[in-house]
Amino acid sequence: MRAMTRTNKKGDDAYLDRLFSYFQSKFQEKIKQFVPIRKKVFYVKTKKNIYIIKGYRSNRRLKLQETFTTTLKNEGFSKTYLYVQPVKEPLYFEGTHYGVIEYIEPHKTNFSYNSKENIIEGLKLLEEFHKVTAAFEIRYRTLISKGDLVGKFQERSSIFINNLPVLEYLISQSYLTEMLEWAKWSLDGISANHTFFEKEPFVILHGDVAHHNFLRDASGALNLIDFDLIQVGPDVLDYLQYANRILPYLEWSFERLYEFEPFQKFLKEKAFLYALAYPSDIFREWNRLIRENSHIKPSKTKYVLELTINQFHLRRKFFNELKKMVK
Repeated sequence: MRAMTRTNKKGDDAYLDRLFSYFQSKFQEKIKQFVPIRKKVFYVKTKKNIYIIKGYRSNRRLKLQETFTTTLKNEGFSKTYLYVQPVKEPLYFEGTHYGVIEYIEPHKTNFSYNSKENIIEGLKLLEEFHKVTAAFEIRYRTLISKGDLVGKFQERSSIFINNLPVLEYLISQSYLTEMLEWAKWSLDGISANHTFFEKEPFVILHGDVAHHNFLRDASGALNLIDFDLIQVGPDVLDYLQYANRILPYLEWSFERLYEFEPFQKFLKEKAFLYALAYPSDIFREWNRLIRENSHIKPSKTKYVLELTINQFHLRRKFFNELKKMVK
């Protein structure tokens, strides 16, 4: 992270200057560094401390995050952050509510799914998170939504299909046709076996187990961060997403996926096999690019094109194996 005084001049400079002045007036200590990390997320260094400031659309969302992370800590899950109050009053600026998060000094090496050891370590941390949240998830059932895999995948497919007039200029029609066939087969199977993804006991689902939400701190310990997408539901929904995240690193190999203990019981279930076939990552990334109008920028589309095409033959083989297994 490259720190500069005030701002690194990305985005709307005038807005960032106003925001910096506002934060400066509200913090109890003078701000020495103010660095945008991504949209509505900032690195702030004062004379004595470092913080992350994060913006939310509503005060309710902010308070939910503050409450949830406090509950996590109180219930025994220590491997995350807390929200703190080094300010004179709540932060609200031009329609956005801001929370202040304690800073976790990162390790020199970022966490990724490129090694078996890291995948296992991430799974163990996720399992610990689920065990802790299972004890108090019932208190959050009125505060957060229930996981809905069918609804989520149906919506993602619908948006992808609506984006086809744009996608046809970027991706070969044969690829698009085949991916849509995978998605339909998957959704039909999930819908027919949907009760598997609705069974109690419930936990609180993290909802976004991307590698960047596992943060290795300076001491080497792994932490879980960013709980914006938490829901209530069976742990299999997080494990399904985790499998989808690591399969590209495993070259879409059943044998290598089966080596990880948490997946062994799930790979015997038809519902889980159907769900693995859904091209969730490809649909998600293209839908996001088009929503943000970034598909017109080659620098933005390069990664998603590689995600779509580079392992396509491996994904096809994986899909064909799935079809045999569910029979």
